Amino acid sequence: MTESQAETKTKYDISIIRPQMRSDDFKMRGEGFAPERLAAIRKGLRTLHTLELMAQTIYKFQLTKERNEINRQLVAAMCNEMGHYQDFQVKLYEFGFRPSIFRAAFWMVGFAFGFGSRLLGKKAMFKTGIWVESKAVHHYAELLETIDWDDETRRVIEKDQADEDGHIHRWRAMLEKA
Repeated sequence: MTESQAETKTKYDISIIRPQMRSDDFKMRGEGFAPERLAAIRKGLRTLHTLELMAQTIYKFQLTKERNEINRQLVAAMCNEMGHYQDFQVKLYEFGFRPSIFRAAFWMVGFAFGFGSRLLGKKAMFKTGIWVESKAVHHYAELLETIDWDDETRRVIEKDQADEDGHIHRWRAMLEKA
């Protein structure tokens, strides 16, 4: 684990599923940025946006009709991922970008992982969550390291990364109990 990942874990309260936003939190961003910087930001935000669509879809299709702790945790994780998806959609528009037209492919992958793991049982669901969230934490770290984000966007990405790490810990604990 890198130093920045360790910092991220302690810097944000991951018990907050959907952080509050106020009208003044929204800004038009990117004015005066070099075209190369904007291109990197656009690529990074589109990547995060589509991956969060996949994550929320996985959790949606892992849900069953049972009224149990697993489903309660899946609903909370799904809500958290929906918030991340909105975070990156907002940032895309604040920078004057649009979401990727290929994001539907990520929805389909999320459906396959979510429904497929549900069919294979609880352990498969937890292992899928751990695997997907581990990839997300790594991807977030790479994008935080390689892209020159503005400070506010960087904080959003760091908070969302901390949430993903929290999901890993939650699914690991549930896997051990299963």
